[in-house]
Amino acid sequence: MTSEQEAEQIKAATDIEEEQTSQAEVLTPEDQVDAAAEAESEGEVEAEAEVVSDENDLAVQLEEARAKADANWDLAVRAKAELDNLRKRHERDLSNAHKYALERFVNELLPVRDSLELGLKAAQNDDADIAKLREGTDLTLNLFTSVLEKFNVAVIDPEGEPFNPELHQAMAMQPVADVEPNTVVSVIQKGYSLNERLVRPAMVIVSQAVSTNIDEQA
Repeated sequence: MTSEQEAEQIKAATDIEEEQTSQAEVLTPEDQVDAAAEAESEGEVEAEAEVVSDENDLAVQLEEARAKADANWDLAVRAKAELDNLRKRHERDLSNAHKYALERFVNELLPVRDSLELGLKAAQNDDADIAKLREGTDLTLNLFTSVLEKFNVAVIDPEGEPFNPELHQAMAMQPVADVEPNTVVSVIQKGYSLNERLVRPAMVIVSQAVSTNIDEQA
């Protein structure tokens, strides 16, 4: 093959390649429409894929939110049940406290009652010893006083003390020469206080100044 022939073949191949390239670069309107449709289709596919992905993410978030809501609801139900149990237990304890608040006091009083029964039984005998009855009564009174002191019950016996209207109730006034006015000269009934709170005032007779009669002195 001569050099001229080789040159022609190279030129022919180059022309074919350029023609193919030109055809590839220059699209007909139909080809452009197809290409645009294909690109639009690819975009829709990608958009649909994104929507599906977003829906999947929302579904996952929804499930997580439901799980948290169920957990919180369970905690709320348990907390309410515990509060109800606590309230019922508190009401039961309070009711028992009201019912049996005096149980210890009653137990302390029972020996006093037993002593009174024994004293009464002894007094019914024809040969009862008055001295022993008095002694037994005194012991019973001391036992009863001891029970009151255990429960912070104090006796108010203000004889010889200044009259105190917060603790004493004056039943009468009595002129007394050698006693300061407004002094308790006699206790008709003793008073009592519980934990320093007045339960019953002492009923007393209070002294007053002795009035002078000028006419009688003259």
